Order: sequence, then C-alpha cells, then structure tokens
Amino acid sequence: MRDRYDFLVIGSGIAGLSYALKVAPYGKVCIVSKDKIENTATKYAQGGIATVMYTPDTYEKHINDTLIAGDGLCDEKIVRITITESTDRVKELIQWGVDFDKTESGKYDLGKEGGHSEFRVLHHKDQTGLEIERTLIKQVRKHPNIEVLENHFAIDIITQHHLGIEVNRRTKDICCYGAYVLNKDTQDIHTILAKTTLIATGGAGNVYSTTTSPAIATGDGIAMVYRAKGQITGMEFMQFHPTSLYNPSEHPSFLISEAVRGFGGILKTQKGEEFMHKYDTRLSLAPRDIVARAMDNELKMSGDDFLYLDCRHLDKEDLLNHFPTIYAKCLSIGIDIRKDMIPVVPAAHYTCGGIKVDEFAQSSIKNLYATGECASTGLHGANRLASNSLLEALVFSNRASQHAVAKINSIDICEAIPDWDAEGMVLNEEMVLVTQSLKELQAIMSNYVGIVRSNLRLQRAFDRSEILYQETEALYDRSILTVKICELRNLILVSYLIILNAIDRKESIGLHFSLDYPRAIGNIH
Repeated sequence: MRDRYDFLVIGSGIAGLSYALKVAPYGKVCIVSKDKIENTATKYAQGGIATVMYTPDTYEKHINDTLIAGDGLCDEKIVRITITESTDRVKELIQWGVDFDKTESGKYDLGKEGGHSEFRVLHHKDQTGLEIERTLIKQVRKHPNIEVLENHFAIDIITQHHLGIEVNRRTKDICCYGAYVLNKDTQDIHTILAKTTLIATGGAGNVYSTTTSPAIATGDGIAMVYRAKGQITGMEFMQFHPTSLYNPSEHPSFLISEAVRGFGGILKTQKGEEFMHKYDTRLSLAPRDIVARAMDNELKMSGDDFLYLDCRHLDKEDLLNHFPTIYAKCLSIGIDIRKDMIPVVPAAHYTCGGIKVDEFAQSSIKNLYATGECASTGLHGANRLASNSLLEALVFSNRASQHAVAKINSIDICEAIPDWDAEGMVLNEEMVLVTQSLKELQAIMSNYVGIVRSNLRLQRAFDRSEILYQETEALYDRSILTVKICELRNLILVSYLIILNAIDRKESIGLHFSLDYPRAIGNIH
C-alpha cells in the first residue's frame, strides 16, 4: 500500500501534534503513532512547562539557569532562541485550551524545580502532560487536513539508499522521501511517501531496567536516522530522574515529580537523616545530575535499596491539591504521603542527546526534521534543566513548521521508491530470543552505563552489546517483522551510541560521570 502526504509526522506527543497543527493549513498531514495517539511520554510529564511569565523573573535568569544546568555544553544561541520564544509558545497552548492552574488572584500558579532561580513552571496539578496531550489531540481530531494512523510502527525512513544508490556517512545530499510503516493490526507494511518528514518519536529510556519512560520509548527515531546515516550527538547524556517511586515490581517506574521537592519535599536516608547539604548548597533542589549522583553515592555507602522523600512537614491540604495523582498512587501501595515518607530511587528518565538538528530543527538529512526528546538542539548541553523539555518541543516544532511550510511547494514526491520487500522472510517462533536479549541489554546498561561509569565498565558494556547486536541483526534479516524485533534492534543501536559516546568523552561532565575522571558531585568541595 502506498500513501502520499505533504507532511509526515512520526510520533504523537507534544512535538508531533503541535507541529501537525501548525502545518495542517498548508497541506495534507499524516501522523503515525506506534500505539494509541495518547500513549506518549508527554502524557506522563507531571511537573510542568517552564517559561517566564511575571517579574521578578526574566529571560536572562531563565537563560542563565539553563546554561548552568547544562554544565558548559549548551549552545547559548539555541538557549536564547528557546527562552525568548517560550512565552509566545506557551500562550499558544493556552489558546488551544490547555488549563494551567491559577491562584485565587487569577495569576498562573507557578512552581519551582531543581536548578531554577525563580518560580516559573506552569502546571495542571501533577498531570500537566496529560492536560496538554488531551488538548492537542482534541485540536488534531477536528482538523480536516490531518490523518492519524494509530497502532502503526515506523520501521525505517526512506532515502536514496532504497533506490539502490550508495549512501554513507560522508554523503552530503542524503534526502528523506518518507517512511516504511508497519500496521500492527494487519501486519502489512505501508510505503508512506512525503515531501517532508518530522521525527518526533521521543526518547530511549527502555535501554535501562529501571525507567520512568513508557514502554514505547525505545529510541526508534534516533535509530532510524542513524541507520539512514544521519548525524546523532550527545547520547552519553542520559538523564536519571532522582525520584522515582521505589516499587520494584512495577514497570515503568512511577515518577515522583521534581515539583514535590520544589514544594518543599526533602530527601533523607532510611535513618531519616538529610544528606544533600554534603553535596550542594541548593540542597534537594540542585540540578538533577547532581541530586541523582548524590543519591547514588548515599545508596552505595549505606547498601540500602532506596532513600526517602519526606513531605510530612508540608501543609496537608495544599499537598493533596497540588499532587492528587502522586497521593493516590502512593496510597494504592500503602503509603500516605501526609504521614509516611516516600521511598524513592533514581531512574532513567530523559535522553538529552539525539538527532542533531539546527535552529529550525533540520537534521543532516534533507527534508527531515526532528523535535522533542529524540532531537539534540543544543539546549540541554550535558544535563537538562527541569521542565525545559515540553518547552523545547513547542519552540522547535514551531520553527520546523515555519521552515517546512516555506519550501513545501518546491518539493516533489519521489514516486520511484520501491515497496518493502519481505520475500523469503519467516515467522520467528522463538520470541524468547527477543525477550531474553532485551533483559540482557537492560542489565548491561544498568550495571555498566548508569549514573556512575568507568572506562572498564564501558568497555565491558561495549563488548557484551556487540554480541547482542550481531545476534539480533541475524534474527532481523531472516524474520517476518514484528514490533518487538524492531524495538530490540533500535534499543541495541541506541545503547551502542550511548556507550560509544561515553567512551569518547574523556571527562566527567553533566550526566556523564566517570570514576576515571574524578570530579566533585556538586558545588561543595
């Protein structure tokens, strides 16, 4: 089956949906969602979206906080673009219908999170992402130019490679013509041809055993672009959220929003002792990389499996009003956050690196854009500032839409692309090969490429993952395609990029902390 569109969007989170709404007046749009349209990482974003709304906050303060969190590796030009355009983008969300919380006086109720010097995080209780996703889906469903393909999995983007033309990493004119997409319900593989394509597939948290990322976060977009010889950067910077709920039987891990610490929650050991004063003057509201490493250090010294987040001293009514979802979740496993401390551990949370893009979200491949968690704009540097991710997606999806719309009429659909060739493939009847390889990969990454690394651990991870890569490629080459095989293949490729980038990074900086390059955990020496 072949379909033709002006704008192909792969991913249905805030990045993909906001872009689709912006380009829809100018052509035919197709949104490919690997699951139900609402099942995205955006849906699970609790804390909020950061932007400058009122004095005494300023753009310069937000810019400076972002640069500090990024540990010297942010692209300052990109930071300035993002922050100075932030207020207008958030106001567009409000115009679309997003209902951010307000105070009794009618002003927006702004929160404060780790690394922020002012209160600037807009939120909808502790369900901000869900509120944004719900609103954008409602707008998308109403637009006559937007078609949504749910339960469709993008296998690969189409380039001149599929025309039999050699493409390598030195090729300068690689061009994207669309994507091959698997219909999960029928198992048919569609050839979707498009003038322009946006990758908005989210992150890769599931390379780790413990993650707050939904099961769909398997690095698909990053892997597709790398296979197409596009540029990927910064993959060593995988952010671990300091506070996921310690509940070992649950996957993904439930996130205890950083906004809880912004509200006054305090990290403590199992003995009930505070410890962040030993690492950073900002205490529990230091940037995430610092807090996660401090927690990792405390766990290693004590031998405990978890630490605590203490909210017992906070106003009980305000606590429940601000965090009803967190309260209900904890209560479901016997923890009343009004009188019990919350057991927490760090968990893989956000992919700060990804598909390298410019200020208009253009990748190194012509007519291919990338926004959201799968993209590396230069905003986050070595560590993402809390609540800058939803903001980044909005800003760069808007910029991508402007760039794509400006050139859409000068691009022709490439009709010469062949359909997917599945001749000779057989059904894999041993899914244990896939499930076991995934468990091995996640164990390798969690044990050797986690919050703290070393050259020895990284080399061991590289060697072990190379075996998994060879086995999985052989399985892929002879199997009728399934989502599970494709996801495993993508995760192995992403893990390879994380390991390789980490080996090449001969320093401890931001989220990449190596025992071979000693550095203080926080700002206290």
